[in-house]
Amino acid sequence: MPSRKALIRRPGPRLAEGLVTHIEREPVDAGLALEQWGAYADALRAHGWETVEVDPADDCPDAVFVEDAVVMFRNVALVTRPGADSRRPETAAVEEAVTRLGCSVNRIREPGTLDGGDVLKIGDTVYVGRGGRTNPEGVRQLRAAFEPVGARVVAVPVTKVLHLKSAVTALPDGTVVGHPPLVDTPSAFGRFLPVPEEAGSHVVLLGGRKLLMAASAPRSAELFEDLGYEPVRVDISEFEKLEGCVTCLSVRLRDLYS
Repeated sequence: MPSRKALIRRPGPRLAEGLVTHIEREPVDAGLALEQWGAYADALRAHGWETVEVDPADDCPDAVFVEDAVVMFRNVALVTRPGADSRRPETAAVEEAVTRLGCSVNRIREPGTLDGGDVLKIGDTVYVGRGGRTNPEGVRQLRAAFEPVGARVVAVPVTKVLHLKSAVTALPDGTVVGHPPLVDTPSAFGRFLPVPEEAGSHVVLLGGRKLLMAASAPRSAELFEDLGYEPVRVDISEFEKLEGCVTCLSVRLRDLYS
């Protein structure tokens, strides 16, 4: 059977020092962030996902955004080389975790940079955002890792937000959703559905028609309900202050077989 495992990593004591690039810095309540992270993990487990906690990286303020450290395609784990120097120590424990899970492990090598938040998978198509944190060499190495196992890699520009998945994600039927002012090229995607809020651009597919999404996008949730989906809302306000969203707080491993 396909797997339903999700890598997660608890926020560390330096969370409030996390990087911000496209928004103004706001104070972060570390205690509330830990509570919200726990509720996020509970929501995954409540919908059939086994959470696998990666060892903490307390010296790395952004380590809770575990998605940026590794990209999965089928059973291949591509350990990233983040575009921000301060985030590069985050990857070692993530690599250990995916190795223990039996993944085939590859790595982005210098001078390539790649953040996992820049990668959106829809079936066998892998969109990769080329912009602030991911460079052309990172895109080339991602292509070299995933095309031999069946991926079709499509590079798209990202200039208005931190990562590609800060701008767009996809519904279970493959429709890409995004808030138009933040999407560089909606025409790059086969089907594009505009949503009324930035946070409505971010969904995690829990299975069936259930969508994990931020509580800060109520109008987008109503839109998804009208389309027959079941939003599962979580409050991640403290992580949103650091340009985080529901996708970057976990790595979903759907294609491991035991």
